[in-house]
Amino acid sequence: MVEVRDKLFMIDCGEGTQMQLRRSHIRFTKIGHVFISHLHGDHCFGLIGMISTFGMLGRTAKLHIYATAELGPMLQSQLDMFCDRIGYEVVFHPIDTRKHEVIYEDRSLSVTTIPLEHRVPCCGFLFREKPTLPHIRKEMIDFYHIPTSQIANIKAGADWQADDGTIIANQRLVYPAEPPRSYAYCSDTRYISNLHQRIMGVSTLYHESTYANDNLQLATKYFHSTAQQAAQVALNAKARQLLLGHYSSRYENEEILLQEARSVFENTLLTEENMVIDL
Repeated sequence: MVEVRDKLFMIDCGEGTQMQLRRSHIRFTKIGHVFISHLHGDHCFGLIGMISTFGMLGRTAKLHIYATAELGPMLQSQLDMFCDRIGYEVVFHPIDTRKHEVIYEDRSLSVTTIPLEHRVPCCGFLFREKPTLPHIRKEMIDFYHIPTSQIANIKAGADWQADDGTIIANQRLVYPAEPPRSYAYCSDTRYISNLHQRIMGVSTLYHESTYANDNLQLATKYFHSTAQQAAQVALNAKARQLLLGHYSSRYENEEILLQEARSVFENTLLTEENMVIDL
């Protein structure tokens, strides 16, 4: 789940998603948009069950689903069979996994597809927060007796002219806004040498790390990545933080993946179920 300014966005919906939502105390009603990266079961088998549950709970708000066009007819057949009276509208948005384009935008953020390379059409998603306005320095507003009616203009960049004609520069009246945050989700994919160009400067990168380098041949064969390759993407993208995930079950202890990644990119974390990361 990605939470931005009290809005919840879901990325992929594997089997068991509803149980995890309840364990995490996430309100179903707050989820308005679901982004499906590709049509492998561990990324989409939980979708129709969740849609049905939303209906039984009395949902009325639209639910927007973004996925490759092939899901559209299958989803509609499931809706016709199991959810013909759910009481709300499911809006399907076909996406082209080969393109790097904005598929969702509102006043606070945009979501862009990231073309990936897997055994089936697949893309990641880049969430970028839009810049916010600077913060007012209340002590300066009080000192210059600036009326409340001018606050919006000052936040928008205006200077202030005092009664004696002196111009007070805007930078003296505001604190800079926090830098916009961003989150890139890249799973499942083989290593892409120029992927970093799509996500340059990202705050936090989630990149699959199915294997360690001891299974590089398997990673290549099955279109997955090693932890070291994930770290190389983060390094090249000048990311601030790397999150590893999508581990092969052959590793009883994922520390080998963490150490391998940290040898390339120090600020790396292993993700686990119900983990919360604050950007």
